Parts: sequence; C-alpha cells; structure tokens
Amino acid sequence: MVSVTALSKNEEIFIKNGPRDKKKLAITFDDGPHPKETEQVLDVLKKHDVKATFFVAGKHVNWYTKPFIRASKEGHEIGNHTFNHPDISNMSPLEIENEILKCEEIITKITGKKPTLFRPPYGSYKESELSNIAKKHGYKVVLWTTVDTKDWKNPGASNIANAIINNAKNGDIILLHDYATNNTVEALDIFIPEMKKRGYEFVTVSELYN
Repeated sequence: MVSVTALSKNEEIFIKNGPRDKKKLAITFDDGPHPKETEQVLDVLKKHDVKATFFVAGKHVNWYTKPFIRASKEGHEIGNHTFNHPDISNMSPLEIENEILKCEEIITKITGKKPTLFRPPYGSYKESELSNIAKKHGYKVVLWTTVDTKDWKNPGASNIANAIINNAKNGDIILLHDYATNNTVEALDIFIPEMKKRGYEFVTVSELYN
C-alpha cells in the first residue's frame, strides 16, 4: 500500500482518526463488494452487533450487487472508493471527478442515499487537488490510522488480529479489505470480542468523527 500524504491546511476535509478521548474505533473495508468475503464479513459483524464502513468500488457493486444491498440494509455505512480503483495521483482532476461521480451514481441509485465519504485507492493522491474535488462534491476524505494490517496480503488471521489488538488506540480508523482476502473474516472474530472486553465500542466513520 502507498503511504498517505501528510495532512496540512486541508485537515477539515481529510479524516485520519476520531477524538482521542473516547474508546471508539471504526472498522473500514476497502475494495468490495465480493460475493464470498463480503457476505462472510457481514455475518461476523452481525454476530458481534458491529456496524462498519464499506468503501466500495463501483465496478464491483455492478458485478456483485447482492452483498452491497445487504450491507446497506443492515445499517453499515457506504463510502465511495472510485469506480475502477485507479491510482488517482496519476490522473487529471476531470478524470478523478468522473471516477468519483460514476461510483456515486451507482451507490445513490441502489441505496437512495448519496455517499459523503471518499477514500482514494492505495491511499495515493495529491492533497490540494483532491481537497478541491472533495469540497466541490460534498465529500470528506477518509484515510486510516497508522495500523495497516496488510490483510490484502493474507498474512494469517492471528497476525491481522494482533496488529489491531496490540496497536489500536482511541479514535483509530482500522483499514481492512473485503475483496479477495481469506484471513480477514477469521481475524474479525478474534479482535472484535477482545477489543470489546477492553472497553472499546465499534462505530461507523461518521459516528466516530461526529
């Protein structure tokens, strides 16, 4: 994964964490939906009564609409992750807008609700450029806290879970994936109950920063 750009004057647009004085965490999933992994992720979240935020790629919503609809109906937050999942740091502002708006269109068409959160694929972007686009279209840009489990590499469920258990702090935004990741589902079943035992509450990104 590409490291995120340092935040500066655009901090009101870019969200990397929530308040540090409350024991709240936000689980986020990138790149879905997927017909297998997303359904399994939703099963585990339902089991533990946890709401998460899914940053979806529009083309995957087109391909796998059923798990996307389920995620929305079960109260999870839906964010925009572009349509084709490109590296937007190499694209023109118009090309970036087209990617965002094409994904926005399909999300809104299915859910009846315009997304207000955007996450750039690979965490790669040009800050001033993306800030202007986000402001224009009413988005907050959601990054993640320093804990990157790298679950997309399938490092093993215990490694994913331990990365969160050992490092997560108040207000953290946790990055996971629900597309072609075999270990993530099992990891959820490990770290969610453990962090709850430690007094943490899991919320959506909007609930975290509001």
